[in-house]
Amino acid sequence: MSAVLDLQGVTVRRGTSTIVDSIDWTVSEGERWIVLGPNGAGKTTLLQILAARSHPTSGTATLLGERLGATDIFELRPRIGFSSAALADKIPADETVRDVVLTAAYGVTGRWHEEYEELDEQQARALLAAFDVDDLVDRRYGTLSEGERKRVQIARSLMTDPEVLLLDEPAAGLDLAGREELVGALAELASDPASPVLVLVTHHVEEIPPGFTHLLLMGDGTVEAAGPIEEVLTAENLSKAFGMELLVAHGGGRWLARAARPAGR
Repeated sequence: MSAVLDLQGVTVRRGTSTIVDSIDWTVSEGERWIVLGPNGAGKTTLLQILAARSHPTSGTATLLGERLGATDIFELRPRIGFSSAALADKIPADETVRDVVLTAAYGVTGRWHEEYEELDEQQARALLAAFDVDDLVDRRYGTLSEGERKRVQIARSLMTDPEVLLLDEPAAGLDLAGREELVGALAELASDPASPVLVLVTHHVEEIPPGFTHLLLMGDGTVEAAGPIEEVLTAENLSKAFGMELLVAHGGGRWLARAARPAGR
């Protein structure tokens, strides 16, 4: 399989701090990756590079055959679907759900004077329907629940038919019911052969949807392990990355992790 994303020796420094250090990682066609690790491990920084919204301090990042620093990022970005909290914060609260999704066609947030074709309208409605929020098409974005917003954001990230879809902690801030609804929707997306390559960032094992095939485990800005999820998501690897003794269980397509020694014992 050909490489869709390829990082070689990628390092990001901010002043005297190293955020990610010498990352080598290749994502191939058809793969569905989880990027897992504790807070501060460098996961979001890594995703910003994959989204062509940040450049490494050193090393090379080749995205969809284009090397960052030697390509027009404004032509590259529409090929990469991206959903993150930082991007969601830019969506106007009074925007209709329809326009939240539609404006992704122009790579903007907040509708202005753009013109959209009927095919764009149909695409937006189809994506909203895929995530069971098409009944909200005329609602204002600011009136939605957090779970509804998350699904609208993912629908938006698919508007340009991207070749790669990057999701930065999509379940953050959701209650149990909202998380489970979103995990189910993402499992359906992962199981569809027509879906783009998927990369999902999380720091909770329980948020990993069924159907994801590979795992990049990070700790303190470095890669602890990477490969098929069943091989990488072990108690030994997870304990090392999170700095405490953990147990890992798998059943019904879902993963669970807990402390080996409950607090107070």
